[in-house]
Amino acid sequence: MSQPRSPNPPDLRPDLAPRARIEMPARPGQPTIGMVSLGCPKALVDSERILTRLRAEGYAISPDYAGADAVIVNTCGFLDSAKAESLEAIGEALKENGRVIVTGCLGAEPGYITGAHPTVLAVTGPHQYEQVLDAVHGAVPPAPDPFVDLLPASGVSLTPRHYSYLKISEGCNHHCRFCIIPDMRGRLASRPAHAVLREAGKLAEAGVKELLVISQDTSAYGVDLKHATEKGHRAHITDLARDLGSLGIWVRLHYVYPYPHVRELIPLMAEGLILPYLDIPFQHAHPDTLRRMARPAAAAKTLDEIAAWRAVCPDLALRSTFIVGYPGETEAEFQTLLDWLDEAQLDRVGCFQYENVAGAAANDLPDHVPAEVKQDRWERFMEKAQAISEAKLAAKVGQRIEVIVDEIDADGIATCRTKADAPEIDGSLFIDEGTGGLAPGDLVTVEVEEAGEYDLWGRPAA
Repeated sequence: MSQPRSPNPPDLRPDLAPRARIEMPARPGQPTIGMVSLGCPKALVDSERILTRLRAEGYAISPDYAGADAVIVNTCGFLDSAKAESLEAIGEALKENGRVIVTGCLGAEPGYITGAHPTVLAVTGPHQYEQVLDAVHGAVPPAPDPFVDLLPASGVSLTPRHYSYLKISEGCNHHCRFCIIPDMRGRLASRPAHAVLREAGKLAEAGVKELLVISQDTSAYGVDLKHATEKGHRAHITDLARDLGSLGIWVRLHYVYPYPHVRELIPLMAEGLILPYLDIPFQHAHPDTLRRMARPAAAAKTLDEIAAWRAVCPDLALRSTFIVGYPGETEAEFQTLLDWLDEAQLDRVGCFQYENVAGAAANDLPDHVPAEVKQDRWERFMEKAQAISEAKLAAKVGQRIEVIVDEIDADGIATCRTKADAPEIDGSLFIDEGTGGLAPGDLVTVEVEEAGEYDLWGRPAA
């Protein structure tokens, strides 16, 4: 049995995105910009947009500091630990390169950055594309060659060619007490549906086989536009999902809040238009904890919704993240969460221990949980989640399922994903033999032979 690549790590944080992949050799004399992209998939999309613009202006893109004329660090400000990681990355870029432009969520606090690193060239906030470009122009003037510096049809991608993130909105209208995302990224601002579909169509034409739909609140897409119809397309998540499903490629929804209208998406999954996968940030299950979080507090009703979804689409895979050790969380409240998880039987689960975030309302709540208690609860939570995952995967042994190939290593072992697995954050299916002729992005039917805690092993079906 092959060694897994440690998917679905137990310390999973919702602010982390897949590692950026950049392969663009520079021509002689071409100005080169390095990129360090931290943060969530939404920040990764921002990085892709920035790099696509820079590439069109004649810059080469470097995957590291070596040989770069300047480095952009796209930061995260979700948790204090993420802020520390961002400051560390800025410091490393300054040490290795010396010419650093900072952008992203932490850029909303310029004094915090310049206080630690006063020599950065510029600081810009999240999705401030023009300001980033201005800073790059000031540090490294462009030197375009009109004969060779043509914008690639698919733009610059930081993910493998066969899948791509598709951001449908910015910002969020929620006021969860542990989160400062609305302060950093503003209120919900949806893209027109026709613009989203135009981008999705271009990605499909460029060979993308899977779209990962992201936003801060995917269910709320189009609310700010009053679900208006423009150029024949309505700005509503159900309509958008149906339209995206018509492209004939995998469509995966992330960050879906369990509003009542989410049930309208489930038939589309049962029909095969979009993947039977929902990434829902439940965060907790006890109503008192949820109220202190300023989250919807109807955990029992949520269980009824999950049962109704599965009745329509039995293959539905549910992923979620949870917070343990939130201020005021009692042992009884935590036990309710464990009991809820037993009933919900979620397929993919991540968990992180509560941290104070500068500016978040939760910091001022009473009865903060001691670190050792948070660690103990996290370990107990992950033990239960792992047992559920192991049992669910064991039930797949002997089944034939469709997977997408992500990569094939030097030994010919293929790392694949099922429809229940998002890139980097969920599990993998490994094929140890019979991979000749397979390539990343291929869809192949496999017979599952073995199962582990988070991964499957199989062979191509005869």
